[in-house]
Amino acid sequence: MSDVAIIVFVFVVLMVMGVPIYAVVGFTVAAALYLADIPQTMLAQTAFTALQPFPLLSIPLFVLAGRLMEKGGMANHLIRIATSLVGAYKGSLGLVTVIACAFFAALNGSGPATTAAVGSVTIPTMVKEGYSRRYAGAVAASAGALGSLIPPSNLMIIYALVAEVSIPRMFFAGIIPGIVVTALLLATAWLIAVHEGYGGRGERFAFGPLLRAMWEGKWALGAPIVILGGIYAGVFTPTEAAGVAVAYALFVGLFVYKELSAASIMEALRFTALIAGLLVLITPTTAFGQVLALYDLPERTIELMGPIGQNKWLFLFVVGIFLILIGTFMESLAQIILFTPVLLPAAVAAGIDPITFGIFTVLTCEIGFLTPPVGGNLFIGARLAKATVEQISVAVIPYCIAYTLGMIFVVAAPQAVVWLPNLIFGPGK
Repeated sequence: MSDVAIIVFVFVVLMVMGVPIYAVVGFTVAAALYLADIPQTMLAQTAFTALQPFPLLSIPLFVLAGRLMEKGGMANHLIRIATSLVGAYKGSLGLVTVIACAFFAALNGSGPATTAAVGSVTIPTMVKEGYSRRYAGAVAASAGALGSLIPPSNLMIIYALVAEVSIPRMFFAGIIPGIVVTALLLATAWLIAVHEGYGGRGERFAFGPLLRAMWEGKWALGAPIVILGGIYAGVFTPTEAAGVAVAYALFVGLFVYKELSAASIMEALRFTALIAGLLVLITPTTAFGQVLALYDLPERTIELMGPIGQNKWLFLFVVGIFLILIGTFMESLAQIILFTPVLLPAAVAAGIDPITFGIFTVLTCEIGFLTPPVGGNLFIGARLAKATVEQISVAVIPYCIAYTLGMIFVVAAPQAVVWLPNLIFGPGK
């Protein structure tokens, strides 16, 4: 048995045994180093340097900012604005949930956090208004995944670091696909609501209530302008923007809306610490990427692809199916770190822009948020809706189709993905 076959065997066996993914990767790397007669100290050295990049700090900071905005009342104001914007039409509360998730996604960068922040308010309201628990949980879980596509996005930051591309370019590239997918989710939520007869009660749309809600929620609306505007204008880096977001959330929550307390701040810190713990995946997976390069796995992947690798449509079709299947049982963060070093060289060889491939990869991860057994958004949506995961898993299928259509848009119109980054920064990566 060749060394590569042994490494793959170790990886697969450990995964089947249910060993935590960071340990699976660590043991696999250790086995590869042993077979290659390389000192095991390389694993420790790589693990140390993997956590040194300054942009990594932005991930826990964006998570903390999002949690503080949720606890400080900003999420509620965004939901009121979305409610006034939609009015009382069929499926109006489902549409409100999608729009509110899109707003909140521009504040925190996390899919599960967006689902929790918006769903904790809109799901009980939908159930009270006669919407089924399945519908309420599914629309919140699905729209919450926008937190990883609409900038700032934690997954985009990780992909940019692994692929060695610009984080601001990745953020700009997510705007148009984010708008397209939001529109697809709105259409899906509305069609299901019309079919089931949900909604239609309350006040119709009027500019007066919308303007009042926007004025009362001006501090909430100002957050994405400050955060993203500062990044795009070159005032501060994404990491500095994350720090500004935390300071902004604290200021608004403590002195403007006055809904933040010492207890809620401590809860936000605990939540951030739990999410930041996922960054432990970076240490062994970075070493794993180096091992892949050592064994020429990217080049072998390109050779293995053969004719598939020469047709970018066929390549993305195969890769999309693979990543979606992997996403059913693997954390999105690990998925990006593990497979980007292998698949990106093949994607570039097929003529695919690294930025476009990054957005495509993030979209596959969003579907992973909605597929059992690991889908984080599923469990949050089910818990908030007081429904079973099985019920929500079935109800999100139409929304998974919407995300798939978003993937098709990225594949069919890659120029639309890179148009904004190229307009602002010029061609490049």
